[in-house]
Amino acid sequence: MNEQLTLRAMEPEDIDLLYRIENDRSLWDVGSTNVPYSRSSLRDFIINTSNDIYTDKQLRLMICVDGHAVGIADLMNFDPRNSRAEVGIVIMKSHRRRGYALKALALMANYAAEVIHLHQLYAYVALDNQPSCQLFHKAGYHQQATLKDWLYDGSGYHDALLLQFFL
Repeated sequence: MNEQLTLRAMEPEDIDLLYRIENDRSLWDVGSTNVPYSRSSLRDFIINTSNDIYTDKQLRLMICVDGHAVGIADLMNFDPRNSRAEVGIVIMKSHRRRGYALKALALMANYAAEVIHLHQLYAYVALDNQPSCQLFHKAGYHQQATLKDWLYDGSGYHDALLLQFFL
């Protein structure tokens, strides 16, 4: 299989995929979201985002395989003074375990280095989220710290890893 993976800006047609991802409660424990989003608020987000990381302090790109959106890649908490940003990635369940996340992280690193001229990317990953830990390690991220009780899932606190990738 010779599939082509690309990253592109969000389009209004992505609303259904965004709605599914943002309202998937199983993903709330790995991020900072803990409320559902309406289609209207997501549509407003798509329309009002400038796709300029300097203006929005974040950049959300759609991960596409052969033109079909399968997930989302984010650069957030952009810090231009220190040339760094946090990276986040979500692949739809039906498309996981195919190498898409690893390729998307490589494309994000390329973009961050060549276009935005960042010095580093970082991610927080729950220590017990082995698939994500393995993904980031395979992508070249290195563990810098274990953050005790960093994430709360509604029933308890969990440790997280701070992972860094230098560009």
